[in-house]
Amino acid sequence: MHNRWRRIFAPLAVLVLMVPLFMGVRSAEARSWPTLRQGDSGENVCTLQAMLIQRGYTVSWNCSFDSTTDSKVKSFQSANGLTADGIVGTNTWEALTVVTRKGDNNIVVKALQRQLNRYGNSLSVDGIFGSGTESAVKSFQSSRGLYADGIVGKDTWAALMTGSGGGSGGSDSDLLSDSTARSMVNNAGISVVSSGSCSNRYVSTCTSLEQVRRGTINGIIAFKQTSGCSFNITGGTETGHSGGTYSHWNGYKLDISRVSCVTNYIHGHYTFIGNRGDGAPQYRDGNGDVYADEYWANHWDITFY
Repeated sequence: MHNRWRRIFAPLAVLVLMVPLFMGVRSAEARSWPTLRQGDSGENVCTLQAMLIQRGYTVSWNCSFDSTTDSKVKSFQSANGLTADGIVGTNTWEALTVVTRKGDNNIVVKALQRQLNRYGNSLSVDGIFGSGTESAVKSFQSSRGLYADGIVGKDTWAALMTGSGGGSGGSDSDLLSDSTARSMVNNAGISVVSSGSCSNRYVSTCTSLEQVRRGTINGIIAFKQTSGCSFNITGGTETGHSGGTYSHWNGYKLDISRVSCVTNYIHGHYTFIGNRGDGAPQYRDGNGDVYADEYWANHWDITFY
C-alpha cells in the first residue's frame, strides 16, 4: 500500500513544484540581482533606500550608498539572520524586496516609476501606482518574458534593476533608431544638439543617435534622474570619434555638455580612476560606467558598458 501511494503521489508532487515555472515565476536561484555596497550610487541605490525606508529604516533618499545607508543595511541584515556585511546581494534583496501593485502610494512606487523611466517611459514620479504605472509595468514584464500581471514582485524588481529577463524587445544591447532614442531622451528632459544642426550619422558635425544601444540611452536617462542636472547630448554615434569596441560609432558612448552641475555631481559621487591616455580625468560610477572629462572640448565623454 505504501509503495502504491508513492507511485500515485510522486508525479503529482513534481507537477506542483513545476507550477511556478509554468506561470512565469522564477526561483530565487534563477533571479539575477545587482550587488551594491558603500560608495555606489545610481537608480539601484535609490531603490534600495526606498525599500529600507518603507520597512521603517531612516535613511536619506539621495541615491548615494553613504555610511548611514551602510549602517541601516547591516541592521536589516542582522535582523533577518543574514551576514551583516553591508553588501547588498541576492540574499539581502530576496529578504528586503517590497511587493507593490496598483493602488499603492509610497516611496517604493516612486523608485519603481524611476526604474520604469529608464526603459523609455515618462511617468510622473509621484508615488501613486495608477493605471499608467500599471500599464508600464505590464509592458515591461511582457518584454522580459515575465507574467504580465502588473504586480511588481521579486522577478520584476530583479529584471528592472539588471535589465535581465527573457522575451524580446528590451535588452540593453538593442540598437535604436535615431527617432526612438531622441524620443526617449526628450521625454526625460534631455535635448540633443549639434554644431551642424543635423542628425546624419555620416557627417561629423551632426549629432546622431542612430544605432545607439538601448543600455546607453537608459544609462543617460538614469544619470539625468539621479543627478538632477540639466544638460544636452552633444555627441552620439556619428562619424569622427575614436574607434574601438566601446566606441561612439558602436553605440556605447555619449558626449554631454560640461555644465557645473554635471561636473560637481561626478566629482562628488563617482570614483576617480586616473587619467586617460589623452589626459582626460576619468571617474567610474557604481554600475561600472566611465565618465571622462574632455575639458578641452567642454564636454563629458561617457562610456556605458
